Amino acid sequence: MTFVVGQPCVDVKDKSCVEECPVDCIYEGTRALYIHPDECVDCGACEPVCPVEAIFYEDDVPERWRSANADFFTALGSPGGAASLREVPHDPPLVAALPRGDAA
Repeated sequence: MTFVVGQPCVDVKDKSCVEECPVDCIYEGTRALYIHPDECVDCGACEPVCPVEAIFYEDDVPERWRSANADFFTALGSPGGAASLREVPHDPPLVAALPRGDAA
């Protein structure tokens, strides 16, 4: 099981989790951050530093905060590290469709 970023991250993108991730698997989209399911080593370092408590085990995401985390990587694939990419100008349809400023 991997960690995922839920909807509380949308339009926040604090990046504290990025700084804590030892494997560089947290990617930045236009409106949110996303954890690559194949690159995450399930260490959990990202979860306690998230200021909006948006990081969950994939099976524990509250229904009202459904995650589009894996959908972000459908087109992106597995680049092997987020640092070299910077912001990817893309978000999955679920995130892109959320009203600005009222994601949760």
